[in-house]
Order: sequence, then structure tokens, then C-alpha cells
Amino acid sequence: MKIDDIDAFVAVIRCQSISHAAESLELTQPAITRRVQNFEQALGVELFDRNTKPLKPTAMGMQVYQKCLAILREMDSLRELVASDTPPSGLLRLGVPQTIGDVVLLDALRHLRGQFPELSAQVVTGWGSHLVGKIENGELDAAAALFPAGKIFPEGITGESIGKMELVVVCASDRLPKKPLKLADCYDQGFVLNPDGCGFRAGLQRTLADQGLSLKVNLETFGTELQLGLVADGIGLGLVPRPLFERSAHRDRLAVMPLKDFKPIMDLWLIYPRFLGNLQGPVDAFGQRVADALKQSRAAA
Repeated sequence: MKIDDIDAFVAVIRCQSISHAAESLELTQPAITRRVQNFEQALGVELFDRNTKPLKPTAMGMQVYQKCLAILREMDSLRELVASDTPPSGLLRLGVPQTIGDVVLLDALRHLRGQFPELSAQVVTGWGSHLVGKIENGELDAAAALFPAGKIFPEGITGESIGKMELVVVCASDRLPKKPLKLADCYDQGFVLNPDGCGFRAGLQRTLADQGLSLKVNLETFGTELQLGLVADGIGLGLVPRPLFERSAHRDRLAVMPLKDFKPIMDLWLIYPRFLGNLQGPVDAFGQRVADALKQSRAAA
């Protein structure tokens, strides 16, 4: 049996789709199918129930999958052993949440280009859980993402908390209350938020649910600056990182809602696979520059 066949088998289970597995490994669908069939023939057992959609592994297929993960981890360890002393080059695939990309990304990429000239960075944006999934699937080498403190990551992924991000509820300045309120006193004004899947939104929804309240979304859209403009126009309340609020072009028409019982803090995590080889240095440097940019943005605020 071949490692390429194992890679294809693992990718199909992770992606639950031959087409998505082919995309993640940059192969054709027939090539993925052929490698999975070769692997099944080598083992003498069917690993997938081909009567289901999406494609699902058999009971034996799941047991083989767990063994294959262990094999691939050992292969990563072996590659790291022989590659760790060579200068980093090629492509470094990074992920960041769109929410903080404008704050931390430019300086981090400039620093990487200066310190590792043979390395090219490629950046994607997405929710934290989406970026973790891409690391699991081998589509990213590292990501900076916002999660609560104490976040537990999947096996094989390392997470380091590199900073903290304060979130603030904001309102139009002409709607600022004269005294501090509780969340229950203002939640019915409704919010302008990211679409479902955003960690900020999920945290707010959990807090409201704990109080027996429901989340009212007046408008959902991507883009913090757009959200802040809508809040300034009186469409509803917003929930944004404080540095982005302070930097906003709409700052003069906005105010932080003084809430006594809702002061959310998110940790900024640097996440990456356990075995990075000679990319460990660039990933560490990326994480440090992101953390520094976050600190500078807090100081400026």
C-alpha cells in the first residue's frame, strides 16, 4: 500500500466527498477514486458504503481511518526530522478572521517577507471553526483565530493563546443611555451582526439564552465597517472588537453601550498542525507579529 492512497482515503472521509477531497489534494476525482480502490484492494476490504450520500465509511473503514491518522502523524514527524534544518521556502498558507484582518495582517505579512524572502504567503479569511477545519484537512499551515479562553482543539492541532480582544456593544451616539444598563434592558433594540457562524454572534446568543432571552437580528451582513455604518444610522446595536470601533470612519457617530453584565473578551489563538518542519519558524514569527499588532491597536484605542 502507498502513502498517496492513504492520503486519498483520509481526505475522502474528512471531506465526506470525493470531489472535495480531490480539490483539497489538487487531484482529479478519478485519481482519488483510483487511489481509494487501490487501498481497499491492498487491504482486501471495502472501506465505504457506496449506497449512501454523502459517502460514509463502513465500521471497518472508521477503524482503518483512525490507524491511518496515526500513520500520517508519524510520517509528518519523519518529514519534520529531515526538513527542520533547511531554510523555509515555497508557499506558507495562512488564515485569519476577516474581522481582524485589517488590524493585524499588513504588518505581519511585511515582516514575513523581510525575514523569510524565499517564502510566499497565501492568505484566506473565514470563521475560526472554518479555519480549524482547513488546518485539519491540510489546506492551511497556520491560522490566527478568535475563540474563548480554554478552547480545546482537535487532536493533531496545536493552539497557543497569543493575545486577548475586547468586544464592545455599540450604538448610535444619539441613542446612548444616560446610565449603565443590563443586556436585558436593551437587547430588544436588535442587532446588526455577521451572518450565522460568527463566534461573536454565537457568544451573544448564548449569553441571552442563559437569561431566557432571544437574539433579535435586525440586519446581518459581512464587514465590520459596514455594520458600524448601519449602527450609526440607527438600524440597531453592534458587537465588534474595540480596536475596530476606535478606528472606524463612523466613530464620531457611535458610542459604546455601557453594559454592567456583558463585557466579552475573546482570546486570539495561533493554531497550526503539530508537525510543521521548517515552517515552524515562519509560523511563530507570524503569530508574534499578529500579537504585537493586536497590542498596538489596543494601546492606540
